[in-house]
Amino acid sequence: MLEKLSVIETRYEELGKKIIDPEIISQTSEWQKLAKEHAELEPIVLKYREYMKVKKTLEEDKEMLKEKLDDEMKELVKEEIAENEKALEQLEKELKLMLIPKDPNDEKNVIVEIRAGAGGDEAGLFAGDLFRMYSRYAERHRWKVEVMSTSEQGVGGFKEAIFMIKGKGAYSKLKYESGVHRVQRVPETESSGRIHTSTATVAVLPEAEDIDIEINPNDIRVDVFRSSGNGGQSVNTTDSAVRITHIPTGMVVSCQDEKSQLKNKEKALKILKSRLYDKMLREQQDEIAETRRSQVGTGDRSERIRTYNFPQGRITDHRINKTIYQLEAFLDGEIDEMIDALITSDQAEKLKDVG
Repeated sequence: MLEKLSVIETRYEELGKKIIDPEIISQTSEWQKLAKEHAELEPIVLKYREYMKVKKTLEEDKEMLKEKLDDEMKELVKEEIAENEKALEQLEKELKLMLIPKDPNDEKNVIVEIRAGAGGDEAGLFAGDLFRMYSRYAERHRWKVEVMSTSEQGVGGFKEAIFMIKGKGAYSKLKYESGVHRVQRVPETESSGRIHTSTATVAVLPEAEDIDIEINPNDIRVDVFRSSGNGGQSVNTTDSAVRITHIPTGMVVSCQDEKSQLKNKEKALKILKSRLYDKMLREQQDEIAETRRSQVGTGDRSERIRTYNFPQGRITDHRINKTIYQLEAFLDGEIDEMIDALITSDQAEKLKDVG
């Protein structure tokens, strides 16, 4: 562990010199990249230096005990040794957590895509419940929710809802939500009281910034068309809806919620960039050996991750085998307990790789 920390300190000092180099300062994107890395390494380097300072004091105190000291002085030195041993143990725990490879996307905004799965109208209603749950969760954290694109269902739910959550650390909290969510409940239309099982898929994508991914204008085809569905007269009488096709991958994104064609195009491009960035990240993750992949960190989209059981009022996360019996509060956005448990489990798994 100390070897790793020493290498990090050397890198931090190198970066410190580079970011004040006029030649690098003139290269804005390169300087931004290096300055960001320097800022990310600073907390761990400061903690490492604190650890080394306590370690040195501890060694000096132990050497002092070998000398001839009066009883009072000896007791004082022993007390200091005990305090520093405790401090060193705590600092070591903190450093191990800090050595867990940091997800470079953790501080980013997220784009959340919710789609109704199996279960017909009931799946669409459940997709609506999840949309409200994440919106309320965002409100509790004072994050901003911006709806990007929706496809409503006649009975009040969603076939699809795509929205952005803007807030520091949004991805670090919500990245574990990707996967298949399952609901078990009696639909309002079910007269016999039979429990139905429906699903909705959730995809959480880190917002792609310009430095993360660039789209060649020649690689996209932009089509405009007349909006459909609710949205007022002006929406339905002009060609304001936009469909963008990314030719190399075949990805298609449509946006029609805004009255302005330009705004719809901006939103569609933002979704496309984030999908392409997410695709790139997943391809990188697939190259990592299965044995070193975190248990809950990757969030396979096809994996059933959680069940919401209404008759028993419980939510069970199948990845960490945790159940919470506060379904109403959970669907009202009180999901921190589950998210914190997922983060703890992920950290514990990753700690195994830290020496």
